[in-house]
Amino acid sequence: MALRDGWSSPSTVDDTFFDQEGEETPLLQKHSEQHTVSPQCCSVRYNLAFMMFLGFAVVYGLRVNLSVAMVAMVNTTGIQPVFNDSESKECPASSTTSNNSNENLDQPDGIPRYPWNPQTQGMLLGAFFFGYIFTQVPGGYLSGLCGGSRFLGGGVLGTAILTILTPLAAQLGINWLFALRALEGFGEGVTFPAMMAMWACWAPPLERARLMTISGAGGNFGAFVAFPLTGFICHSMGWPAVFYCCGGAGCLWAVLWFFMVSDEPRTHPRITDREKEYIINSIGSEGGSHGWSVPLLPLVHSGPLWAIIITQMCANWSYYTLLTSLPTYMDTILHFDLRQNSFLSALPYLGGWLFSLLSGVCADKLLEKEILSVTSVRKIFTSAGMLIPAGLLVAVGFSGCSGILAVTFLTLSSTFGGISSAGVFINQIDIAPQYSGFLQGITNTFGTIPGILAPVITGQLTKDHTLMGWRKVFYVSAGVNVFGALYYTLFGSGKIQAWALKENKETVSTP
Repeated sequence: MALRDGWSSPSTVDDTFFDQEGEETPLLQKHSEQHTVSPQCCSVRYNLAFMMFLGFAVVYGLRVNLSVAMVAMVNTTGIQPVFNDSESKECPASSTTSNNSNENLDQPDGIPRYPWNPQTQGMLLGAFFFGYIFTQVPGGYLSGLCGGSRFLGGGVLGTAILTILTPLAAQLGINWLFALRALEGFGEGVTFPAMMAMWACWAPPLERARLMTISGAGGNFGAFVAFPLTGFICHSMGWPAVFYCCGGAGCLWAVLWFFMVSDEPRTHPRITDREKEYIINSIGSEGGSHGWSVPLLPLVHSGPLWAIIITQMCANWSYYTLLTSLPTYMDTILHFDLRQNSFLSALPYLGGWLFSLLSGVCADKLLEKEILSVTSVRKIFTSAGMLIPAGLLVAVGFSGCSGILAVTFLTLSSTFGGISSAGVFINQIDIAPQYSGFLQGITNTFGTIPGILAPVITGQLTKDHTLMGWRKVFYVSAGVNVFGALYYTLFGSGKIQAWALKENKETVSTP
């Protein structure tokens, strides 16, 4: 690798190299006398990753609690079935999976139940994303301008407080619950862009994948913990306790977050000089905050950015379908009881969590050893994390009434889906480090559209509670995954874009 031709390195030694495809990739120069790599263990940057991991675990707990609690909240005896007896018995409940018994679904005395049909349930499950979509871009812009810690912490805290009010909103009516869930999404919408903006200041280039997948893996871990824990609380204490516990956990985390975290290494009171110098020097001048200006017109015409947008929309379709509707599938088709339902719904996210962590380590190693370019790494991990799960989702459709096969294929699908965490989902910081929070807001805005549409379409396709309806759900998800993987393979890039370089800031426009 050679130094980029004509590059004038600033005093912070922002070395840029040609990768194997001739791309300009700002990576830390190995063996440089001016860069002494700071230890990873117990470092402030890895402590930050762990705090983010816990934060996103809470975030996803707040997001999915309604998916499991819905099974206990709905009084199915008050719903008139729209399918005939033969259809309702496609998958007869066994003696060990009889979730329609009063023993399994009865709630403690005084706990209300609601006669919500599948369409209403789909609408309520998608309500979160109606709010979530509106704060992505403003959250990303303001995080890049003012620092991300207050927005990430404030978003979780606001959502946690609203979650505690969920039982009251449900009693007041569907419209109140819909509005409250939308407000929760409004609060959570700033969290991922804020995370990206913070890593633009904290993540050395050769540790990006590891740090960002550690923090982002909290989402899968949160879903893994939230599903069985929610089922247990529903069964033993009643569904309202789910929202009180999840909301309380979010408030506790926010207090710790505001006490322990700073926006950038320069302002952290407990960071060592060695680690501070390592982070600042390795990131160089292209990281940090972007100030008031953003290059709006170049963003609109950026092919690599549109590749991220379209691919994340496709990947999120299957992810949000499972996140919001998997407990309903376990309930209405496979007939698992509430505790089995919540545990088995959690299994896919355990594998996704583990593989996302492994993918981050592998991606960084490939770059560190100069085996592949940034673009090649992102494309390989994205394709593997979307094409393999697509095939497994098709297999779920063919599993019929076999609960063992269905759970196995769903678990493997989400497990291999975790590989894409080191691909397209961190690509924003590759193509525009200083604008990565703003780009995360843009890509998450588009990526939220499947969260709105998927539960509603799933409700329509499965309104008769038939295997064929759910088979269509899995086929659609698989097809969307395949399209996203192909599009990113053709148009994705890991090259830092010309409009993202600070030397070109005179060409930007202000919003």
